[in-house]
Amino acid sequence: MASIFTKIIQGELPAYKVAENDDFLAFLDISPNTPGHTLCIPKKEVDKIFDLDERTYTGLMEFSRKVALAIGKAIPCQRVGMAVVGLEVPHVHVHLIPLNSMKDMDFSRKMTLSEEEFEAAQEAIKAQLEA
Repeated sequence: MASIFTKIIQGELPAYKVAENDDFLAFLDISPNTPGHTLCIPKKEVDKIFDLDERTYTGLMEFSRKVALAIGKAIPCQRVGMAVVGLEVPHVHVHLIPLNSMKDMDFSRKMTLSEEEFEAAQEAIKAQLEA
């Protein structure tokens, strides 16, 4: 059965997409730790990050770096943190989280954002990627 992320890739579920190419997709986490919390995924559905082939793994890291740099310019924060946990969805995903304190990396502390807040973060990150 396809993961929720595969359904987003296939357009079956909506997402606040910020970047996409032939192999990877970045979109805002719907239950973010902080505003601008973004997920980067390979379009190939693989459960565990170290099961990715080397080309896809390094490509995901390069793609995530570009998105993280844009997040750092678009969202007020001290830095952008990265985490790969992978327990909640069986599809490789890199969390990019705008950080102002260590508490921002606590995955038990989730926020609820309005549609307007999601759209504002989405547009700000996309604008930095296009700059």
